[in-house]
Amino acid sequence: MDEDHTLSESAAEAVHLAAVLAHIDRPIVLVGMMGVGKTSLGRRLAALLGVPFVDADDEIEKAAHMPIPDIFATYGEAFFREGERRVIARLLGENTPGDAIKGLKLPHAGNGKAGLKVLSTGGGAFVNDATRELILARGIAVWLDAELETLVDRTARKGNRPLLKTGNPREILSNLKSSREPFYSQAPIKVMSGNVPHSRTLASLMVSLDEWLDAHGAKG
Repeated sequence: MDEDHTLSESAAEAVHLAAVLAHIDRPIVLVGMMGVGKTSLGRRLAALLGVPFVDADDEIEKAAHMPIPDIFATYGEAFFREGERRVIARLLGENTPGDAIKGLKLPHAGNGKAGLKVLSTGGGAFVNDATRELILARGIAVWLDAELETLVDRTARKGNRPLLKTGNPREILSNLKSSREPFYSQAPIKVMSGNVPHSRTLASLMVSLDEWLDAHGAKG
């Protein structure tokens, strides 16, 4: 009896997941602060939906042929943001020509067909007006948020955060969070990422995504 009940629940979950996936017609784009868990959650979401996962930062490094910290150190943040915008435009299918910027050649946008995917973006991507408008127009933006202390704890585990090397990391994160939240809040979906198992955050994201699809008539 218990086994039959478990199988029934699993079947119902599979049917529900298929229904949600059937109504997603564009990439899901994760935005939010560094350390909020966009990459780790994005991989799990993509696996659950059976679609590709793409990390915009990885694609930027491939396009520039150098690590992001080196891009910041050599060319500065403004250059990085322009390259970031172009790469995200390509990933979302915008037909913008690739060209050389200060010696780094960025890839052509291709045929403009983005396809279904989960795209994780850098913390500052959604703050850029052009990048934000593109994401809102061509993707389903999901803001992953977290408490400041959670961000401080998570980012302390990695030493590859260029913006945190210019002063006190906690103070920098606090200022960045305050200044960026008005931009992040323009995403239609918000999910909290706390000190809970990834499965719980993923479940919350799926519920929010389902509600958004219902509210926008995407499911009938």
